[in-house]
Amino acid sequence: MVNIKRYFIEKAMVQVKVDEYLAKKFYRAGYAGVQIIRFPLGTRVFIDAVRPGLIIGRRGETIRQLAQILEKEFGLPNPQITVRRVENPDLNARVVASRIAVLLERGAHYRRVAHIMLRRIIAAGAIGAQIVISGKLRTERARYEKVRWGKVYSTGHQVEYMVDRAVMHVVLKPGVYGIEVTIVKPAKPADYVRIKSPEEVKDVVEQIRKELEAARAAKAQAVASGEQQSSSGGAS
Repeated sequence: MVNIKRYFIEKAMVQVKVDEYLAKKFYRAGYAGVQIIRFPLGTRVFIDAVRPGLIIGRRGETIRQLAQILEKEFGLPNPQITVRRVENPDLNARVVASRIAVLLERGAHYRRVAHIMLRRIIAAGAIGAQIVISGKLRTERARYEKVRWGKVYSTGHQVEYMVDRAVMHVVLKPGVYGIEVTIVKPAKPADYVRIKSPEEVKDVVEQIRKELEAARAAKAQAVASGEQQSSSGGAS
């Protein structure tokens, strides 16, 4: 049992280390995540990014170097790397955080960057979003700037399948800036309630009406039968 626990812990640690390495190295490529699947003959590594060309490199040079690093530094046997393009990057928290980091490095104003990215997230169809940028924004004392829109869930079952959160750090001249992005993806929450229109429930209402009328008729018939029996008993 101990060996089984150790195996899964070591597997998770390798996943985290590879993810952190790729996030630091390829954040300009819009790195979104990694999936590692081990097979008897090797390891399949799936990397999600907005700009796969920056990870693949010219004639595949960068991806070959990356395969050597994954094998020597992280112990992945015979890694076969596949780079996949992110379908909707504006709903991926890590991609949005990396874009904010790149814009801040280029000298863009933090408040303007936050509002631009928030509008892009909203336009992509998110239910809610929150962006927090912290650091020495205007003075020598650290502070933070928060922009928020819509519903942002922090607890409950819906957090597991609706909320995407990412944290990234970028080193600028004033110091280290922290970027936290939370995106609530378009989906139905656990407490979702919708009032149906009369046209949608027309058949159901008609069925209930028929059942009520049948119940009233049966009750009236039972009452009439009881009165008839009592009158017959009194007459005898």
